[in-house]
Amino acid sequence: MPLETPEWDKVTEWVREYLLDSTDPYTQLRHAGFPPEFIGGLPLTAVSAHNARVLVRSSHRTVDGQVRLLRALVLNDRLRNLPYVRDAEEYLARLERDAEAHASQDVFRTQLLRGGAEVFLDREELRETLRAFMADDHKSVLLVDGEPHSGRSYTYAFIRYLSQHREFCPARVLLGPTTTATKVVRRLASFVSDPRAGVVPPLATELDDPLPALDEAVHWVVVQATGAEDLFWFVLDDCDRLDPGSDVWDLIGQLALAIYEYEPVRRAQAPRLVLLGYGEAMRQLPYELRHSLCRDRARPAGPDDVRAFFDRYVRERPPPSLAALAAEEREAALAGLVDTAVDEVLAAAGGADGGTPGGGPDPPGTASYMRRLGTAVEGAVRVYRTLP
Repeated sequence: MPLETPEWDKVTEWVREYLLDSTDPYTQLRHAGFPPEFIGGLPLTAVSAHNARVLVRSSHRTVDGQVRLLRALVLNDRLRNLPYVRDAEEYLARLERDAEAHASQDVFRTQLLRGGAEVFLDREELRETLRAFMADDHKSVLLVDGEPHSGRSYTYAFIRYLSQHREFCPARVLLGPTTTATKVVRRLASFVSDPRAGVVPPLATELDDPLPALDEAVHWVVVQATGAEDLFWFVLDDCDRLDPGSDVWDLIGQLALAIYEYEPVRRAQAPRLVLLGYGEAMRQLPYELRHSLCRDRARPAGPDDVRAFFDRYVRERPPPSLAALAAEEREAALAGLVDTAVDEVLAAAGGADGGTPGGGPDPPGTASYMRRLGTAVEGAVRVYRTLP
């Protein structure tokens, strides 16, 4: 299960206080077991706070790098005698499980995210679309369409999971009817620039012509992302909630075009753009991008998808109590567990047709069908894990 931002903030503080509180940080890292080629690429200074941020940022690029950093902290003589080491050991255990999964499985086929706490149902087409999108350096924009509550934003949970194993940073911005281009640019800028540096994107004032200023700000964000140590994916979620007259539509086109223009210059580091809830009837992206697009259409998961999930899950993790049964008896018992799980989940979700039990839209103020379904499956998985 990936560490959250507050947890990485803790790690950065431990690094500053216990690992790099030294006038010779390079020697400290050599003594801690970091490889010479990794250490040599770090722009360290005499300021421990700066060095801590650099080390954490560089280690964060890969799962193995994250494990190496947490292992160095757990073994640090100063930290291991303090209560904080228990948190560090928990973080290390989580990252080691992620590293093991990264090495042993096809992450695009994963059904359980966040250490098994979150379920990602169905979306076979999305899994393969993302695989192809990541494999092709010339694809720079992914558009995900679908009916409301069909699981478009659900896509972000899987992208976030993949980022842990494919070494990129998703920068997500939620859109709405009142969202402006300036707000989006400022949000993206907060992801790609160091807030401590005090550098801000060139945005228009009330007296400026907004369009040239917006174009300049977009290029500034893309340049910052392209020159960063991390590879960024800009994720704009709920595009269909934008007001038709919003200036964010212009921003999206300019952002997609700017990424396209920088892709041949620094292909490995150029950011990518993901547009969730962006239908074919919406504002067309620039013509130049026609060969740079990937598309996916979300649909609600149904009974067959739930059954396919439990068929695989139960057979990959049979209860220990069934081990002594003959093959036919074990198969019948597993089939019975699958039937029970599917029936319970569909009843808890309130329907088997992608909506309410009667097939109509979800009542106002209630969780969408896909959210109810995901919650029900996660509950069933928790119960299943308690079986003897």
